[in-house]
Amino acid sequence: MRKIITILLALAILPAMQVFAQSKDKAKFEPSQNHFYPDVIMKDVKAVQERLHPQKKHLYFMMDQSGMDLPNKVSLYKTFWHTPTTSQGNTGTCWCFSTTSFFESEEHRLFGKDVKLSEMYTVYWEYVEKAKGYVESRGTTVFDEGSEANAVRRDYKKYGIVPRSVYDGFKDGRKFYSHAEMVKEMKTYLHSVKAADAWNEDAVVATIKAILNRYMGEPPTHFTYQGKEYTPKSFLKDYLKLNMDDYVDVLSYEQQPFWHQVEYQVPDNWWHSKAYYNVPLKVFMDVWNTAIEHGYTMAIGGDVSEAGFSRKTNVALIPDFDIPAAYINDNARQFRFSNHTTTDDHGMHCVGYYKDKKGQMWYLIKDSSSGSRNVDPKSPEFGYYFFSTPYVELKMMDFMVHKDMFKKYMKKFPH
Repeated sequence: MRKIITILLALAILPAMQVFAQSKDKAKFEPSQNHFYPDVIMKDVKAVQERLHPQKKHLYFMMDQSGMDLPNKVSLYKTFWHTPTTSQGNTGTCWCFSTTSFFESEEHRLFGKDVKLSEMYTVYWEYVEKAKGYVESRGTTVFDEGSEANAVRRDYKKYGIVPRSVYDGFKDGRKFYSHAEMVKEMKTYLHSVKAADAWNEDAVVATIKAILNRYMGEPPTHFTYQGKEYTPKSFLKDYLKLNMDDYVDVLSYEQQPFWHQVEYQVPDNWWHSKAYYNVPLKVFMDVWNTAIEHGYTMAIGGDVSEAGFSRKTNVALIPDFDIPAAYINDNARQFRFSNHTTTDDHGMHCVGYYKDKKGQMWYLIKDSSSGSRNVDPKSPEFGYYFFSTPYVELKMMDFMVHKDMFKKYMKKFPH
């Protein structure tokens, strides 16, 4: 009897099993649909935590520029041709963005050609050069995102250059550059090379290139531009026709002798270039002003982390509680460089000037960092700073300019 009941139950269940076996429901991977937990519950939890344990916001001691009559409108300035401001994103590559912009302006000034050049092509090869330097120095040179303006000249001469339309260095649909993970991976690899004492330059360069290719894409060796075929070197030589030997780097600090070519002793000068023409502040400013008043732009570098440097007004001033303008001289510059209150923060592009009612010079500075972008993106001021003369005198350490603007001082240097 028990056996008959079992058989009957099986026959009853079989049609249902056949129905389930023929199910055609689909499945897929999708994000969590539980928005209530993060958007409501955790929002409430975090709000209570913030009330019970408020996080102190860091306050910065800054000059109060409110109510001041400041020349922070681009329309006030006599400007010279330059490409629109471009963001460096989350990278430490201001040195390349500023100097690339400078060479674009030089191309227009000298040859009347308007061209947008690739920043990331130069950044790619600078990382390769840094890797070679790391091997050569057995791990003592700096390997990081920073560099100097004259690295661009060096890389152009060795690797050439390409238009940005040919190589922009973007991958994975990014809108802004971010090199944090890439640099972390390259550093980790190089540290392992040092730990293993595995100083095979070919192997190291090949690995660094593989990492760069994965994050930035492989740069082109041949390309077409305006209907003609070029290599990066032939593009520099035959299209741009810019001579990298026509540019000089002007420096002003006392820790090395004036009227000599010296090393700029900062970490970003990782290859210890001694090409800087070191001159007193008075000459530094004479060359700077002569250049900008004659339509020559400059790639500049210096400190942008000062109490008088406002990201609200985009104006850079030296407050008198720092030092009265009349007291700014070579000693004041060196004092701040020596005690590290002046540092080699940032590279920018000086593209214009303005004389106020008192006859003081102001400078229009094109910038690639986020600090100059805290205004309406549609505003003409988006991506620009406005530097006062005292700020340049105290805080800008070096600049690159065409040698024609420096030739009257060249004879004072030993050859």
